[in-house]
Amino acid sequence: MKVQRYVRSLHKWLGLVLVIQLFFWIAGGLIMSAIPLENVHGKHLAVKELPNPFSFHDYSFDLQTVLNDLNAGSKASNRFTSTQRVEFTEYQGTPAYLITSATGQELRSAIDGLAFPTLRAEQVRSLAKQHYIYTGNPSKKIASTTLLEIAPQEVATQSDRLWRVNFDDTWNTSLYFSDSSAQLVSIRSDIWRLFDFVWMLHIMDYDEREDFNNPLLIAFAACSVLFTITGMLMLMRSLRYRPKQKI
Repeated sequence: MKVQRYVRSLHKWLGLVLVIQLFFWIAGGLIMSAIPLENVHGKHLAVKELPNPFSFHDYSFDLQTVLNDLNAGSKASNRFTSTQRVEFTEYQGTPAYLITSATGQELRSAIDGLAFPTLRAEQVRSLAKQHYIYTGNPSKKIASTTLLEIAPQEVATQSDRLWRVNFDDTWNTSLYFSDSSAQLVSIRSDIWRLFDFVWMLHIMDYDEREDFNNPLLIAFAACSVLFTITGMLMLMRSLRYRPKQKI
């Protein structure tokens, strides 16, 4: 009987400690499973990459010359090192090389090998309208355009300076463009922000929202297992020792 009282008491106190987090886990799981990932990633709001109208023959400037120029410049500034990938793309109607390194991206003209002029706000707005596809706002009304020196938390993995273009639509869509490469790096909306908030509650990482192995989560998960075991023991005993009804 003492063991039964101990199990019942432990189950009760564990329930009091865990009740809010258990609700977050269950409700959060429901919300995250109900929202299609395509909508979280904003695929219904904007296209990540625009179609390239140019063929291979339009890229006339020698690519190796461009890479040599970037590598030579990196020795002094350490801005661009160890080329990882080269993409044949386009920028403002001009064929371009998008070169990715360990430290960032560089966009160079495939006609003369030169870097493109610094992006201006009107160019970023034009790019945003080309990427934006949400039919809920056919006018494509842009609410604001801002150059950010430090990336916000919702695109925290991006170290480059970013342009943020906010649309006045149902989901408060924000498109983030790299200032150096003019590429669309992130599509964010209230759908993504809701998902991110629920994910934060789910993994109990209230800072970076990335650490799935943090001690707080592990401790609560262990307590939840113990809560489940004590509940199962109580259930098994109630089924096994059910008193017989008198006739």
